[in-house]
Amino acid sequence: MQAEAPALAPGDAVELIQRAAALIFDVDGTLAETEELHRRAFNHAFARHGLDWHWDRAVYKNLLRVTGGKERVRAYHERLWIASPLSDASIAELHRVKTLHYAELIETGCCPLRPGVADLLAAAKARGQRLAIATTTSHGNIDALLSQALGSRWAADFDAVVAGDDVRHKKPAPDVYLETLARLKLEASDCVAIEDSANGLIAASRANIPVLITRSMFFRDDDFSDARFVLDDLSELGGSKQKTEKQPHAQ
Repeated sequence: MQAEAPALAPGDAVELIQRAAALIFDVDGTLAETEELHRRAFNHAFARHGLDWHWDRAVYKNLLRVTGGKERVRAYHERLWIASPLSDASIAELHRVKTLHYAELIETGCCPLRPGVADLLAAAKARGQRLAIATTTSHGNIDALLSQALGSRWAADFDAVVAGDDVRHKKPAPDVYLETLARLKLEASDCVAIEDSANGLIAASRANIPVLITRSMFFRDDDFSDARFVLDDLSELGGSKQKTEKQPHAQ
């Protein structure tokens, strides 16, 4: 069995969230259950390029231990023991086609925000808390999802949006969180990271940011013993019932 975070009342999680100067969100699996669409988009790209590859859910779950889409393709190719490696250009083209198809899938409206996400974003905004994104995915994927879910002006509500290609090392390295803290000009202890995976938990923890986990489809069995709280989804925070008074740190 996986290790768990200490069993604490949901009210304690609400207090942690409400006291933060900023909430920093992961994207895939945290804001929305996007990973199944990513999997389908990868398979579409493989077929378009004439590759006899198919990632079923079991294979994809294993590959998610490798962070980054291009890195995932390379890791899978290396496991096949094929003599001729894929060039960086070939992998980039595969990823380009995959990203375009992912955006097409998102535009169908089939991937809403997870329960409690919209309520938490609204409550945080009403309290004057700052919002940020720290993710391994690309800016294009972020925009595809949030333009559909929050509208074309979604970025105006976020003080920092840091994607995987903005930093040298992707999660579980802390780079994306350290860059987010630098852009926010806040201390780690002033923030809360909201994640769904062990790699995300490790990344935020290495940046000394307290972490709240919301379990997701592909990562729900990860080891979350270092998280401050583990929830099934963010609706457990009480949504619109959260206090919305302005916080002292919110200017």
